[in-house]
Amino acid sequence: QAARSTRTIVIAGVPAGLLQDDVMADILTIHFQMSRNNGGDVEEVTYPTRDEGVAYITFEDQEVVESVLKKDQHLLQDKRLPRSYPLTVTRCCDNNVSSSLIHLIML
Repeated sequence: QAARSTRTIVIAGVPAGLLQDDVMADILTIHFQMSRNNGGDVEEVTYPTRDEGVAYITFEDQEVVESVLKKDQHLLQDKRLPRSYPLTVTRCCDNNVSSSLIHLIML
């Protein structure tokens, strides 16, 4: 079993304030489990986080991280959302995700 940080991705661009946090976490889980999004089994979704519009997804297998990162564009779509939202998907850093790095991702 790979270290947790190597099985985690950082999602930026999550639409904040539209839905309840648990509903948004559910939508993110569904998105990243779908094969059409190169997804796989999700172990945990961390949302909300201290940074608005940012979520962390931890997969059961590190291979899923690699395939998710290969997908050109992730569009978050759900009937509960007013439109689709482009997501920025990046690899999680090893145990030292600094807020400055997250801030750079958000710019």
